[in-house]
Amino acid sequence: MEPRRRNPGTDLDLSWLARVRVNQPAVLRRAAQIQAQRAVKKNWQAAWLLRAVTCIDLTTLSGDDTPSNVCRLCYKAKHPIREDLLQAVNMHDKGITTAAICVYPGRVADAVKALKAAGCNIPVASVATGFPAGQTVLKTRLEEVRLAVEDGAKEIDIVINRTLVLTGQWEGLFEEIRQFRQACGEAHMKTILGTGELGSLTNVYKASLVAMMAGSDFIKTSTGKEAVNATIPVGLVMVRAIRDFYWKTGYKVGFKPAGGIRTAKDALTWLALMKEELGDEWLKPDLFRLGASTLLGDIERQIYHHVTGRYAAYYDLPMA
Repeated sequence: MEPRRRNPGTDLDLSWLARVRVNQPAVLRRAAQIQAQRAVKKNWQAAWLLRAVTCIDLTTLSGDDTPSNVCRLCYKAKHPIREDLLQAVNMHDKGITTAAICVYPGRVADAVKALKAAGCNIPVASVATGFPAGQTVLKTRLEEVRLAVEDGAKEIDIVINRTLVLTGQWEGLFEEIRQFRQACGEAHMKTILGTGELGSLTNVYKASLVAMMAGSDFIKTSTGKEAVNATIPVGLVMVRAIRDFYWKTGYKVGFKPAGGIRTAKDALTWLALMKEELGDEWLKPDLFRLGASTLLGDIERQIYHHVTGRYAAYYDLPMA
């Protein structure tokens, strides 16, 4: 299978932005419809949850991160579900791992070293550009991207300066993201919009378009540090922007919800949104990621329940 073409970006189309109108009541109705659907059960649920595992960016973004807990996270990324549970559902030989490890720039080298020692090629993603506020000077933010790439990051989660959206400086936002894309080089770029701080769904749609026009490989909802993070209405607006951009340009851009996604049920809802709005192709890790730190633990508990018929005690499963 040929690798997917990266989105090279387009010129900034301000006339497209000027035409944008988001019907908020209709968005909320559709989001409620997606969330109210009956969940899949039994073998189907186990299969969907294992698919979710392969789309997780397993994340640690704490002030007390150390080389040892990054190393433990890398081992968990390589072995996300206990081996005997995978054997019970006949998935032990399918090479199931998480999609990536996501850390701060200062921990990239630790993650690369740990994954190399574990003998696996899971990519390391790094947040950058003044995460989470994006309010540091542009020169510093660009250097942060370059240093993370030099240390071995294959994916960079950049964060936009929300001020540019709130004040309608679309040319400035476009130019900043363009420069971040150049600094990333071959590393794939995920653009965090910080949707909880953008003020309206119309701004979310416009910021999504500008990020894609500037060459983003993915657009991402949140840093996980805002008061409001990934919500289904916001996700719906962003995936509709992805669909419109694809129809207009032919380039497929990925989507990553992040922040507040903690339960297996949450993961199933996001997968249902992607399948219904964008189709099966957006259910694979090259076009869909789930940014999460605690989600994997709940998915593993649900798989354990599926296999054994009982819920795991806290000591039954390795810490995610």
